[in-house]
Amino acid sequence: MKFENTFIILWLFVSFCYSNEFKGAEYRTIETFTYGRFEVCFKSSSGAGQLSTLFTYHELGDEGSSAWNELDIEILGRYENDVQFNPITPGQENHEYHRWVDFNPSEDFHVYAIEWTPDYVAWFVDGKELHRQTGDHIDELNRDQKLMMNIWPPVYESWVGTLDPAQLPFFAYYDWVSYSSHTPGIGDVGTDNNFSFQWKDEFDSWDQDRWEKASHTFGGNRCDFLPDNVVFDDGNMILCLTDNENTGYTDKSPPYPMYARFANDMITIRFSELLDKINAEKSGNYILRNGGTIESIFLDENGRDVILSVADYDTSITHDILTINIKDESMTPIASGPKFIEVQHPPIYNYPLKINVGGEAIDGFLADNEWATMSNFGVMSGSVITTTEAIESTDLDGIYQCGQSNFVKYNIQVPNGIYNIDLLFSEIQFSEPDQRVLDINIEGTYAAENLDIFKEVGGNSAYTVTAENILIEDGIIDIHFGCIHNRALLNGIIINQISQTDFESETKIPVGFNLEQNYPNPFNPVTTINYSLEKNGLVELSIFDILGNRIDTIILEMKNSGNYSVNWNGSPFSNGIYFYRLFVDTELISSKKMILLK
Repeated sequence: MKFENTFIILWLFVSFCYSNEFKGAEYRTIETFTYGRFEVCFKSSSGAGQLSTLFTYHELGDEGSSAWNELDIEILGRYENDVQFNPITPGQENHEYHRWVDFNPSEDFHVYAIEWTPDYVAWFVDGKELHRQTGDHIDELNRDQKLMMNIWPPVYESWVGTLDPAQLPFFAYYDWVSYSSHTPGIGDVGTDNNFSFQWKDEFDSWDQDRWEKASHTFGGNRCDFLPDNVVFDDGNMILCLTDNENTGYTDKSPPYPMYARFANDMITIRFSELLDKINAEKSGNYILRNGGTIESIFLDENGRDVILSVADYDTSITHDILTINIKDESMTPIASGPKFIEVQHPPIYNYPLKINVGGEAIDGFLADNEWATMSNFGVMSGSVITTTEAIESTDLDGIYQCGQSNFVKYNIQVPNGIYNIDLLFSEIQFSEPDQRVLDINIEGTYAAENLDIFKEVGGNSAYTVTAENILIEDGIIDIHFGCIHNRALLNGIIINQISQTDFESETKIPVGFNLEQNYPNPFNPVTTINYSLEKNGLVELSIFDILGNRIDTIILEMKNSGNYSVNWNGSPFSNGIYFYRLFVDTELISSKKMILLK
């Protein structure tokens, strides 16, 4: 008995010492598969320092990592428009690719799929193939694998960002998952109908004949997988990432403001979690200090951004906002206490704005930064690389001799307007082609695809990618890098401001043309827009969302000179900020902001 007691005490001591600080969740099949189409409908978790997934994995035996086979769809909570695809081959060799997507994966359910065949692996989002890999490394993906889903916080902050424990818990919601076997030539689903549907789980409950809940951890993981953190509720499977005390599908932490930014006569406050809409839009929950008047408040459709429309706001002085009694959207809402947060104002630059990415301030270029809450610009967790070799085709050797690598995003806060952007590159790491191949997306448009800098100009030679007339309406230039081979690279940035646009006031309108402010504003759901034309022309009056997407065209026809009035019904659209723009003969005449508040 004494031996047994000693063993129990030792076991408890070891368990305590090695217990992780968080609890995550993993759901995995009992059966294994070799090839097939794996599909899931889920809404990812949001927040830095963690990720939610669908993946297949070969459980390692005596061969260890030499038998590694894994296929991943990983959505990192730190990004709002990114999905990572990654086949991991023997030796734990990664071949990841970050793909820009035109939505935030944490705001709604989307369908993701992996097709695994002997010849290729392809990844799909909402039925569209977004990435495919072939080659020798795909031949090595030939071992049986389990289908899995999990949520976990890696120790690798350069990859996923820094987790703020105050933001816990995180939840990922899974609506259904399906499997189709690989049956070339005789299938009924997938590419060329080369897959045959086998089963689909709607996640109404735990099917213990097919699935198991994990209860382990692994190196590089800051959490232990806990069966109680796999929850079935209201037709969804919910994977939970929690602290050690408040486990399961429950939220005992109040929301808090993460940052506040002013742009366009609006202050956007980002909160740590989804908010209760009625409570979030109460005027008494916000006090703006040091001047300015809050005219209206609404919760953005993402559920986390509260947008205050303000007047008489002076950006030459420091402002902060007191938030109080802000409630989250949990089943038992929790209200926050009083929190002060400073309002960040748009930076004032001298143009052209030049940034020495990865380096110090030289040759009229500003020193680089890490992008953070109060940063004006910077890379999200990159690695600096340098060389002392002379750089050809430039007299700015100091700019091209250093750079950032191993990152996904570079952001620059700017006033709203139109910009030309030069991205400066020099391949200072690899000495042959096909070693670094990347895609570059700026504000939703690809500035370069399959770019191989070495193939274009060789090593240690200057190369420029130019993007012109980039319209910025949210105050941030968003540059996304997706690498087909190896890591991202960027050596410098030059930004020229073509025009600055204040959407609350009139833009520069040609004499005789006029676009008036809509009324009422805010409106629900119908508003009136008046405009006047000096001459005949092809008139377009269109509505755009805050991301610059055209969502409706009210008028597109030839008009004679004169005064006009038109109504727009916003019933089909959600609360938020919209812009209406008047074009005559394809020339932008004016753009104004309006607020739909139901």
